[in-house]
Amino acid sequence: MPDTASLNSVESPLQNLVAMGGPVMYVLITLAVLGLLTFFYLTVTGALFAPRSHGRVRREVAQWKQSGSHPPASSGSLFARCNPMLALSRRAMAGVNSGEPSDNLRENLALGAQKALQPFEAPLKIIEVIAALAPLLGLLGTVMGMMEAFSAMATTEGRASASQLSGGIYEALTTTAAGLVIAIPFAAIAAWAEFRLRRLNSQMNEQLLDILNAGTITAPAEARQEPARQDNRAVETRESRQPARVAHAAG
Repeated sequence: MPDTASLNSVESPLQNLVAMGGPVMYVLITLAVLGLLTFFYLTVTGALFAPRSHGRVRREVAQWKQSGSHPPASSGSLFARCNPMLALSRRAMAGVNSGEPSDNLRENLALGAQKALQPFEAPLKIIEVIAALAPLLGLLGTVMGMMEAFSAMATTEGRASASQLSGGIYEALTTTAAGLVIAIPFAAIAAWAEFRLRRLNSQMNEQLLDILNAGTITAPAEARQEPARQDNRAVETRESRQPARVAHAAG
């Protein structure tokens, strides 16, 4: 008996909420649970797989600018390898070192940056849809509640008592409030997530452009050194073709 009483006490708030708001409350509660799960998924995914220009990425880029070498793609800890920014930076440095055409390298990096942000686009869209649908569902509950109130007036030919009208009006106000309570926080979460995605995209662009610009700065110096090497090789070739000189001893 105590277990049954405690179970009823746990279920009573939900049952009371549905009784106050009508059948629309089932849909609103489902949207709220779905939104919370999506928010937790977005938070965990962002903590593990968000592209970040943390200390390891900056150290590797600085080392590459000085020595021209970069670590292999498989090096680093598991948490570091989960960061797409590290893989994109190494891809950019490898492309610059191998002399890959600039257009192809930029296109590949753009595709990689787009793939890095794809896991966050679907949860953001779900949260945006929930924030947009919740007020509309609240409005639907309001209409249904007012229809119930006017139906009570119609059956009594306009002589409905306050208790008969209060049920429909109460249902209408409850669903409106529930829709707004769900929509407001999820609208704020959607705005925050969108701002976060734009910031991550901006950080990726700045990091990759820094690597590409560093590669274009060092390229002209190497291009100037290459003709000098060719001239030296040409001089060595001409000297090798000349007959060997015989030294004459004086006296």
